[in-house]
Amino acid sequence: MATKDIAFVEELRDSDTQAHSSKVSAGDDAGLQRLGKKPVLKRTFGFLAILGFSCTILITWEASLILFLSGLQNGGPSGILYGFIVVWIGTISVFATLSELVSMAPTSGGQYHWVSIMSPPQYRRFLGFVTGWLTLTGWQAATASGAYLTGTAIQGLIILTHPNYLASMQNWHGTLLFWAVLLLGYAINTALSSLLAKFERLVLVFHILGFFAVIFPLVFLSDHNNPEAVWDTFLNLGGWQTRGLSFCIGMLGNVFAFVGGDGAIHMVEEVHNPSVTVPWSIMAGVIINGIMGFAMLVATLYCMGDIDARLEENPIYPFMAIFHNAVGSTAGAAIMAAFVVILAFSATTGFVSSTSRMYWAFARDRGLPGWQILKRVSRRTSIPVNSVIVTVVVAIILSLVNIGSATAFNGVISVSVAGLFGSYLVVASLLLYHRLTGGIRLPASDNSLTNTGANLTWGPWRLPKVLGVINNAFTCLYLIFVLFFSFWPSYSEVTADTMNWSVLVFSAVTILSMVYYAVWGRKSYTGPIVEIEQ
Repeated sequence: MATKDIAFVEELRDSDTQAHSSKVSAGDDAGLQRLGKKPVLKRTFGFLAILGFSCTILITWEASLILFLSGLQNGGPSGILYGFIVVWIGTISVFATLSELVSMAPTSGGQYHWVSIMSPPQYRRFLGFVTGWLTLTGWQAATASGAYLTGTAIQGLIILTHPNYLASMQNWHGTLLFWAVLLLGYAINTALSSLLAKFERLVLVFHILGFFAVIFPLVFLSDHNNPEAVWDTFLNLGGWQTRGLSFCIGMLGNVFAFVGGDGAIHMVEEVHNPSVTVPWSIMAGVIINGIMGFAMLVATLYCMGDIDARLEENPIYPFMAIFHNAVGSTAGAAIMAAFVVILAFSATTGFVSSTSRMYWAFARDRGLPGWQILKRVSRRTSIPVNSVIVTVVVAIILSLVNIGSATAFNGVISVSVAGLFGSYLVVASLLLYHRLTGGIRLPASDNSLTNTGANLTWGPWRLPKVLGVINNAFTCLYLIFVLFFSFWPSYSEVTADTMNWSVLVFSAVTILSMVYYAVWGRKSYTGPIVEIEQ
């Protein structure tokens, strides 16, 4: 073929590719425009990338190891396993409800936007505002907790390889590592933002391969406990009145292992075909993580040996001592633990991404102070850089609490559960109400604006009617249960060191948000702003 003909064919191919890309982009943006929003973020996430994001922001098998000690104190080995099953079922129910909502209204605002379009007119503005602050509080606390757990996991790795460090360890060491993790996450979210989707695909592979790289040597090289020690041993080290109450309190560690499942929702305006892709990625993520998390817990409990000896060897993260005891090699245990640390860092990077998009979306609707600055998007990268900066800076400020008291900082961590689950409860209750009253139509063929309860339309991903009602009702009951126990301390005898300070932190944030709304917010925030009239 002549050179001129080849050039002509390539030109036709390029033009076809561009036309197809434009067509896909237009289809992706249609759902957003139906919500009255202008598409300004670049859609770089396909199904595999957003599945990687959904899986690695949860990192359930890794988090189950990191939070291992929490459930062991209240519940014991058997309490951890049975509690995991309860939490996993509840999480699947919650995420199925959220998947229906994101399919219906695919916007980065998520919960506060859904509340705004489903609430009665007289309460729409206030409920949307409070839900936005709950969501943002939960995500900001999750970002801080992710960085904290990653930084202190690095300390645990240092203890594993250099046991003498334990005697000289200080809180501020972990805080400095906390900052390093956040700043590296900031760099990936800004300077390397164009590679974020590829980064998530790579981390998905690392997440799955890392699971096998840890569980195989753990199972095949260690001595095993008898089945009764794993499946029929309950502990109540918190001194509670009943074993059942201790079990309920101990489940919070498993709950936190599933925190962040709605991360893909806040990235939805950067995803291709979001009404279908995001729901399936969320559900696939929680199922994949649940299977691996449960398998890792079973393996760890069978292989942990004398837990008191493991705690003496590594009181911060005893799972590293369990690795060391299993493989009989410091180097081997360090490699296994390094997988957990690296994946914890990848989750923190995802937390920064989702939290910054939540800042940006809420600022776009004037729900935050300084919204004029926070809503700006970089022309070069199509990333809300200012929101990323605020996410990191606020997390760094919160980390200062850890220097004074690690116990007080644990209250900040607990707020992530209270804030996010509180926002889930509001939207799940409203969806159940509309489902029971028939207030949601079947998918419409037109592109009419969806910004009020009167115009609610199902998206392409939804549960059948009866199953949907049962699931929504179960979601609400589960969320109430988790919220109730999220404020309980680990020990019945409460002191300054054992107090669950999340009650104070959560109350303070809620009160401040209401004061801000009463004084300033109600003047600027009117609900989701319609940027595109139809």
